[in-house]
Amino acid sequence: MNAPESIELAPADPAVTVVPAGGARPAKPARPMDDAERAMRRQRSRRANFIKWLRKVHGWVGLWGAVIGLLFGTTGFLLNHRAAGPLKVSSGEPQVEQMQVALPADKLKSPVEMAHWLQRELKLDGRVGRPRREPAHPVAWGDRSTMQPEFWQVSIMGPSKNVQAEYWVGNGFVSVKVSHNAFLATLNNLHKGVGLSLGWVLFVDAFAGSLILLSLTGVLLWTELNKRRTIGVVLVLGSIGAAVVCGMM
Repeated sequence: MNAPESIELAPADPAVTVVPAGGARPAKPARPMDDAERAMRRQRSRRANFIKWLRKVHGWVGLWGAVIGLLFGTTGFLLNHRAAGPLKVSSGEPQVEQMQVALPADKLKSPVEMAHWLQRELKLDGRVGRPRREPAHPVAWGDRSTMQPEFWQVSIMGPSKNVQAEYWVGNGFVSVKVSHNAFLATLNNLHKGVGLSLGWVLFVDAFAGSLILLSLTGVLLWTELNKRRTIGVVLVLGSIGAAVVCGMM
């Protein structure tokens, strides 16, 4: 059988797309974007970066305040139920000690000086409260009148214990009453900042600011990721209304 000397190929039909043996179609040439498409892509990119930043801030702030948030949530619940009634939650009874401390050799000149001396003598931590100084004055004693000596009273408050000292000028000792708080009462005092330093107050302020930031980023995330904003508005307004109604009951 003789092979033909030449093979004539039929012209290709322009309407038919030739698919290679591997099955992959040739890529279509990229169509240049117009200004509207470029602006839309830039807007989507900025929105995606904003949401990513919100998630990071929300997550890190939440992680930072998780432990202290548990403390303030627990103590907030206890403080909310401290009043007498059917929902009262007791934080424990304090243990009270009373003692008489002999005065130092150097004469005390004021209640504040007495408070600082007691802090050094008894190794007390806490903040000195507002002192009380009652001058000497005559008082009735039956059918006679006598002179009552000057009276001093100071308190030293701390999260774990409270100290109250009383002194009648002329005595050789100071009467001291120490109240050791229970564990839950100590947590409540940490919540209220009783007898704590400026550093703790600033730390609590920073935590309060983080709660505000956490709330704002949560609301922004919800509005960016959820299109049913009407439901969110109803929930917010309903929560505010319920709080107002419960507060006025």
